[in-house]
Amino acid sequence: MRTPASEAELLERARGIAGSTLAELAASLRLPLPHDSRRAKGWAGQLVEAALGAPSAGAPGPDFPGLGIELKTIPVTPEGRPRESTWVCTAPMEDVTGLRWETSLVRAKLARVLWVPTVDGTDGDFRSRRIGAPLLWSPSPDEAAVLRADWEEFMEDIALGRLRAITGRRGTALQLRPKAAHSREREWTTDEDGARVLANPRGFYLRASFTAGLLARHFGP
Repeated sequence: MRTPASEAELLERARGIAGSTLAELAASLRLPLPHDSRRAKGWAGQLVEAALGAPSAGAPGPDFPGLGIELKTIPVTPEGRPRESTWVCTAPMEDVTGLRWETSLVRAKLARVLWVPTVDGTDGDFRSRRIGAPLLWSPSPDEAAVLRADWEEFMEDIALGRLRAITGRRGTALQLRPKAAHSREREWTTDEDGARVLANPRGFYLRASFTAGLLARHFGP
């Protein structure tokens, strides 16, 4: 499918698939369904990308680089609460001194986001999850300030080699967590003594409490 030429066209396409189940959308695109939920991780996002005409993954940056828009498919309960944290991007682990929020990949990814909820079906089958109304969002000044503060705090810890101090409880909007296919995956970073060491890759995630708040503000009563 052709990549949308404007925000309006992208939003129109997203509204056009709202109400469909994942199985119905896959059938309309003639795409195969995973055999079970254990093989479906990331599949819903790929399906929505295909339906909306997202270009093939390439250079880091937003999913629709020509529009500066990131696509986030977010699983929610029937009450609209996110079921999990939302992946943003991989965190740099080496040569981070001097990196700035204004030019960070996190900021680029979250500057303009098209949120597409997928709502739990009554039978619990992932294929019956229904696509909800889309939301085109940019952080408010207050939200942007919180995201920036979290990013700067985490990047300072990485620069000073304080990875052990970073836990899942840290961060108001962002989390920094291990991100690897398995625990044996390693990349170079610097420890507190300035020595180069190998550590698990980390990734930035949006907390479910943060995404729950922004969805509630836009879709709530």
